[in-house]
Amino acid sequence: MRTTTLAALLALASSGAAVGGDGRADADMRDLADRAVALALDADPLQAYVAGLPLDAHDAWPDRSPAARARLQAAEDALAEALADIDAASLSSQTLRLDHALLTERLTAGRGLRVCRGPLWDVNHIFGWHLRLARVAREQPLDDAALRAQALTRWNAVPALVEREIANLREGLAAGYSAPRSVVRRVVSQVDGLATAGADVSPLAEPARRSDDAAFSAAFEAVIGDTVNPGLARLRDFLRDEYLPRARESLAVSDNPGGAACYEASLRSYTTLDRGAQAVHDLGVATVAGNLAAIADIGERHYGTRDVPDILARVRDAADNRFDSEQALIAFSREMVERAFEATASLFHAMPAQPLRADPFPDYMRGSGASAHYEPSSDPSRPAYYRIDSEGWQTETRGAAEITAVHESYPGHHMQFAQALTLEKTPLARLSFNSAYAEGWGRYAEQLAEEAAIYTDDYAPIQRRAWPARGMVADPGLHVLGWSRERTVAYLLESGRFGPQETEALVDRMAIMPGQLTAYDSGGLEILALRQEAEAALGDAFDLRDFHDVVLGEGTVPLGLLRRNVEAWIAARRGVGAE
Repeated sequence: MRTTTLAALLALASSGAAVGGDGRADADMRDLADRAVALALDADPLQAYVAGLPLDAHDAWPDRSPAARARLQAAEDALAEALADIDAASLSSQTLRLDHALLTERLTAGRGLRVCRGPLWDVNHIFGWHLRLARVAREQPLDDAALRAQALTRWNAVPALVEREIANLREGLAAGYSAPRSVVRRVVSQVDGLATAGADVSPLAEPARRSDDAAFSAAFEAVIGDTVNPGLARLRDFLRDEYLPRARESLAVSDNPGGAACYEASLRSYTTLDRGAQAVHDLGVATVAGNLAAIADIGERHYGTRDVPDILARVRDAADNRFDSEQALIAFSREMVERAFEATASLFHAMPAQPLRADPFPDYMRGSGASAHYEPSSDPSRPAYYRIDSEGWQTETRGAAEITAVHESYPGHHMQFAQALTLEKTPLARLSFNSAYAEGWGRYAEQLAEEAAIYTDDYAPIQRRAWPARGMVADPGLHVLGWSRERTVAYLLESGRFGPQETEALVDRMAIMPGQLTAYDSGGLEILALRQEAEAALGDAFDLRDFHDVVLGEGTVPLGLLRRNVEAWIAARRGVGAE
């Protein structure tokens, strides 16, 4: 049983902070947080569906026109100037201090990324705007006639959205910005899948299938067939015929104007740390070396050899570590999710109630190089999804499938995101996200699963050590240290975690999301280090469930704030123990 809540411990640890006597700082902070949320939802109303926030209307798409981008930047600059006048220590509650930290991080990362000029080369097969359409179709509210009318207005505007994005890409090409050619080919495949799907099977026609209003359903299906699909076909044709021939062959973001600065800003945004490309690379090299030494130790015990390539080859080629069909991989992954749920319960004070579905990719994403991933739902009564990358079943291993399943489900992302739904969070906190915290928890969960004996044999423990931190080495290698595609692929293949096709897709993912692959181990190493510090400081008083409460207790936070929270918890627990 928890003896002291996280909020109480943090309040105790910060009880010496000065608090403004007139409450002016509190009022100013609340106003800034409200303004930041309104600004974010005005710029991108679709964020509300992910965050579970209310919208005044559901009839518009994000506006990324030059004028809208300029307005957003001016508003962000005004927020940053006002925030600089508020001393976080003067705020009277942990909630306000959290909002201060989250807004500081949001503005620092967002303003830093301006150098990348992302909207001018946003052709992305992992998180491109075209992929969000299916999510919006699932979330589009239809409860009354007015909302159904808004749905028709929004989806009739898809051609205008397409033209606006094409204009951005043309602006980018004229200024020397583009996505890599290999990525563009993958996006063309995805958009073609959406554009050619009939209304009876299209994921974009889900509002028609969800509604009991026959007239609306017929009208919405007509919008998909007569308006949305032709609009997406226009995008496909533009990307294939006009954009692709002019896209860069290079994968490195440093080959875009200001690309080296863009990479540093991307690292800062994804990891929330002031750790540059060379430092990330060097830490990754050291971490990989330690992991390989651990594999050699395991291999010596199980195979009588310390030769790491030989050990990894034996694991990957073992007949009982492979699948005989795609359906076998899907069924195995689903069973693993159930097993992980049961085995994880002892590691936490409570398990999430929100359901999780483990399903393969929808048809339009097949063959496009998308990765297995987690799709959260902001409604606790509706399921979140673990999307299984089942297409590569012939080269996938059971050990790797186990690692991915726990990373995406329990004790990984679903544990984390569903737990966050139970927290009382401000709107700003609901909007806040960073990859280092989320993916760092996922990486930490892979180790936690081994501690909980979730893995069924020795394959996953070996493969789990072969992959981590390679992204910290290869990502800056590809983008700023001069690595070629071939060198990057070869280095990643050494891990034995992915086959050639999956590795090629992973390199394209790295190319279009510079810095993101470093976030997993930037966060995972930090969470593990904090746990080790807590174990050393608290000794027998350390409770793993309490530690997990602290790490998950405020939702997604920057790593610096996570460290301060854990250190405050350690100090408070010591104080409680001394009483």
